[in-house]
Amino acid sequence: MKPSHTLFAFLMGFFLYSLTEILLRGYTHWTMALTGGSVMAIIYALRSRSPLSLFRLCLSGALITTAVEFAVGLFDNIIMHWHVWDYSDMPLNFMGQICLPFSCLWFILCFPACFICSAISRRLNSPPP
Repeated sequence: MKPSHTLFAFLMGFFLYSLTEILLRGYTHWTMALTGGSVMAIIYALRSRSPLSLFRLCLSGALITTAVEFAVGLFDNIIMHWHVWDYSDMPLNFMGQICLPFSCLWFILCFPACFICSAISRRLNSPPP
């Protein structure tokens, strides 16, 4: 796995997560773009190095995404008071930064993320025509 492949996965996550959030919420925050890119790069690395089944890869991705979201939420919302998001009204939330419904959404979104990571790997590792 080359660093340039991981960078490409990061950029895909950066732009795709930002686009998804803009389409669904109407806006995003620059730290969310970085978070989306970081998570996609981690999933790409995990997929490249581990023989996990798709289900386990998506479950791992959801757990990783939730952990990263919690860390970013502590920084963005608690330390910096930027109020990027607040899950306080969501069921089973923790400190308003993470919640079970969004962790389930991350699990579902990991399926297309894994397919994107596979496509990146196939495309970048195939010999030129």
